Amino acid sequence: MKARSTADGPMSPSTRGSHMRDDGDKETRVTETFWAQHGVMSDPGALADWIDEIPADPAAIREAAGRLVFHYRAHGDVGEHGFTPDRMAEINLRYAQDMFARLRAMNPNGPAGPREPTERLLGCCRDFTLLFVALARHKGLPARSRVGFASYFVPGWFLDHVVPEVWVDGRWVLMEPEIGPGYVDPNDGVVLNPCDLPRDRFLVGPQAWLDARAGTRNPETFVVAPDLMVPDLRSWPYLLHNLVLDVAALNKQEMVLWDVWGLADGRVPDAGDAARIDEIARQILAGADDPATVAALAREPGFRVPEVIRSIDPVVHVWSDVELRR
Repeated sequence: MKARSTADGPMSPSTRGSHMRDDGDKETRVTETFWAQHGVMSDPGALADWIDEIPADPAAIREAAGRLVFHYRAHGDVGEHGFTPDRMAEINLRYAQDMFARLRAMNPNGPAGPREPTERLLGCCRDFTLLFVALARHKGLPARSRVGFASYFVPGWFLDHVVPEVWVDGRWVLMEPEIGPGYVDPNDGVVLNPCDLPRDRFLVGPQAWLDARAGTRNPETFVVAPDLMVPDLRSWPYLLHNLVLDVAALNKQEMVLWDVWGLADGRVPDAGDAARIDEIARQILAGADDPATVAALAREPGFRVPEVIRSIDPVVHVWSDVELRR
């Protein structure tokens, strides 16, 4: 077989390696550039100076994000921890700039120091993650939110969860702001590293969907909470919900978990929809490092985030129409 020619003559093995590295470097630069830049929801806006004290270190950013949020369900009774009923509205804050503004109003010291529980934002896993992503991107680190399911909270169950992913040494690393060093997985006693979460313990939305479709995992074990017997919040409807939200998050649209639009509306997909969803899930797993692929899949019918979405307050169970900032 003849060697392929270039303008400088035949391409030698060493030249081929050089071109491959150049292509790989170009792809890496695109990855690093796109996810190091803010989207509308992660942009701290006027609060950029206030968060600047956090160093450009993923571990330090994880620790800081973990100190900024008090989980409105997982951290215990909010009233017993000193939160007044009006504070519950904070769980619906959508934009990092608004979150940082609220945090500064409660404690004007920057986000690096300790905070009393009531000086933290009432929120959930999505908020820990969005604040991590905002802090990381502010420092020029490629970071993004991943929506999926965690196996390390309740044995035998995959619970609805969101964690950040950060680009470190040429690969995406899952971080976990909600747990600290020494956290033990109750399934098997393994101590988890919150700065490099194993991908078999947190399944991103497309992986969870495909595993359930292949029968390698039981779809009935994917839930918001094991004792929450709401059909929309379990099994196929919620597997689909988190797949749709994960595609949006990869496209830098870090949606609130109780937002509803398109295919994320609590439906059980029919056979035709399921086959199309399978293909999108496979494409997002294969192309998650390519911003153009992500953007194209985020425009697919049922996945595209409209200008106005529906959202339900999980505490008072009231629906509202939300016009998103652009």
